[in-house]
Amino acid sequence: MELVVARIGRAHGLRGEVVLDLRTDDPEARLAVGATLATQPPAAGPLTVTRVRLHQDRWLVTFAEAADRTAAEALRGVELVVEADASDEEDAWYPHELRGLRAELTDGTVVGEVVALEHLPAQDALLVAEALPDGTTVRTLVPFVRAIVPVVDVAAGRVVLDPPGGLLARDADAVVVDLPEPGDDGPGADQPGADAAPDAAGER
Repeated sequence: MELVVARIGRAHGLRGEVVLDLRTDDPEARLAVGATLATQPPAAGPLTVTRVRLHQDRWLVTFAEAADRTAAEALRGVELVVEADASDEEDAWYPHELRGLRAELTDGTVVGEVVALEHLPAQDALLVAEALPDGTTVRTLVPFVRAIVPVVDVAAGRVVLDPPGGLLARDADAVVVDLPEPGDDGPGADQPGADAAPDAAGER
């Protein structure tokens, strides 16, 4: 199975540098200088990393195969992929695997259902349709990190949440935000990560 670790964004400068939209929580290892990565579509690669730097919290990378801005612009939208090994598969899931899973608390209380995996600039998040005690349903973003989502059991059809106080809408001190439906061109649709590939894997 292949995992998407980044998506190439716009060119930066004149020397082939590109902005990356990360899909991995270990970019230092995945995108180290000298790393050669397969691509989707395959005809765009493979690409070899020759330079990496951080600029205003963005990852900027230069590839040996793109020496100037024109070549870099031609790579826009290309996904960088790696072949998943056993350790990757233990902690990475595709959106279709997570969608529809029952969301429950550590004490077994069912709070709702996962409706999407959102690729946000800082980290991935689960979009949960949370069923409130009054019968209404709201959509809540839950950071997809091990401390808050300690269990993902696809076979059993569930994820276990251990959220801090105020994260879920059912909490008395929660701040409820109206979120657009997945795929809607609502507020934030033009922000980094909003055009994430639908089959990009999420990693905790």
